[in-house]
Amino acid sequence: MPSSSLCHFPCYTPSPPSFSKLLSPLSRLKCATSSRAASAASRVAKLSSSLGDITRTDFPILNQEINGVKLVYLDNAATSQKPSCVIKALDEYYQLYNSNVHRGIHYLSSKATDLYEGARKKVAFFINAPQSREIVFTRNATEAINLVAHTWGLSNLKAGDEVLLTVAEHHSNIVPWQIVGQKTGVKLNYVGLTKDGVPDMEEFKQLLSEKTKIVAVHHVSNVLGSALPIEEIVELSHKYGAKVHVDACQSVPHMPVDVQKLGVDFLVASSHKMCGPTGIGFLYGKFDLLSSMPPFLGGGEMISEVLKEYSTYAEPPSRFEAGTPAIGEAVGLGAAIDYLSQIGMHKIHEYEKELANYLYERLLTVPSIHIYGPPPSVPGYRAPLCSFNIEGVHPTDIATLIDDQHGVAIRSGHHCAQILHRELGVSSSARASLHFYNTQEEIDAFIHTLKDAISFLKSYT
Repeated sequence: MPSSSLCHFPCYTPSPPSFSKLLSPLSRLKCATSSRAASAASRVAKLSSSLGDITRTDFPILNQEINGVKLVYLDNAATSQKPSCVIKALDEYYQLYNSNVHRGIHYLSSKATDLYEGARKKVAFFINAPQSREIVFTRNATEAINLVAHTWGLSNLKAGDEVLLTVAEHHSNIVPWQIVGQKTGVKLNYVGLTKDGVPDMEEFKQLLSEKTKIVAVHHVSNVLGSALPIEEIVELSHKYGAKVHVDACQSVPHMPVDVQKLGVDFLVASSHKMCGPTGIGFLYGKFDLLSSMPPFLGGGEMISEVLKEYSTYAEPPSRFEAGTPAIGEAVGLGAAIDYLSQIGMHKIHEYEKELANYLYERLLTVPSIHIYGPPPSVPGYRAPLCSFNIEGVHPTDIATLIDDQHGVAIRSGHHCAQILHRELGVSSSARASLHFYNTQEEIDAFIHTLKDAISFLKSYT
């Protein structure tokens, strides 16, 4: 059996034949070496290293070459990479505990159920939800938003009501509300941008009214890198009786998020952006709201009793988890949360703020660049991502060239934010986005290759 020290910040320990347990506090301190002396020396050496230097060896995918050069992965706003302990957790689940949950009394089913429900408890603790039954597992954050829109929305919204969004929302937080609007006649209002390129809170206050029934906004923009003052938005919205739904896909992986402190009614996030597997996300909803909502999908597991004429439904969260769930993915998400928690979200947040400032300042050295969103000097949080354009150069040409020639992975396109890009006066942008396993040295490499690519592309214009 492989050693349990799969990561510098271990999250999962194989211990067959019994069901897996978290590492003890003492074992968590051990580095992945067989020699105590070597472990101590390694820890001492790492005291002067950045968080990125310390953790990146936990991610096997980063230790490779692309087209003959070392991979520099700067596409973390699209998806994060997975540490060895998350990969191992998935592997161990399928090798040792694979079974359907909630439906059997045999050993494997019991263990699979424990792991699955244990992951739910970990999510609840991670975002400080009052109780784990307020966490609904979904296929991804997009499905979680659709769940709210099509259950709470269709049950509570009518013609004359209003939904308040911003122009900076991801498509997944716009299209579901448009569909609901087409079915109910509800009106969608959009908050625009300030001169600093962030959603305008003064306009938000002007648009908020007694007609507003739900406010659906992002926490951190996947294009602008700006953060909304969610606590203030909640306080203002609740005065009008409006619910607040928050897309936290770009915040939960990067900072401490406390749903009780924020006061939100609904919040969604995706596993794959927080070092967990694809194929699973979650919805947090206040239990009284979840209890009032009809099912999203019908089938097994979400029922209480099925008769010929009608069915009665289970209490949340089962009511919203029809059919066999993504059990292995939930186990992997739980392992990812263990890993992030062992590092510490405050530590991740502080390190990434340094990276964010460094990325922004280094990009300013690139000629003819336009960076979207607020500069770090503007009060508030700037996420570790920058969307930008270079005058006279298409962003897709940049992204293609630096990948092909230098192994640097960034993203180009509209980033599922076409409305925002139209507001910015462009059709697309390039985006570099970081996570805690990135380093300043990688940013330097990116800037060097970016300048080379721009010089090359402009030589043909």
